[in-house]
Amino acid sequence: MAESSNGSFTESLKVYLKGVKSEWGKITWPSRQQVIAETIQVIIVTAIFTVMILSLDLLFQWILGFIPEV
Repeated sequence: MAESSNGSFTESLKVYLKGVKSEWGKITWPSRQQVIAETIQVIIVTAIFTVMILSLDLLFQWILGFIPEV
């Protein structure tokens, strides 16, 4: 009984791996230039959001500085 389930597993694995190999050939990879351009865009957007959050943090810190401590 264990052999039939093991045989079924190996057959399923073979079918799965054949499907993976078939699909792998359909992948269209981006060009090096596209990867570099999109990486630069991500870095710029991240820097902009970082500056925005820093500015808001400093603004709220300044505003909260007017509240007297008890």
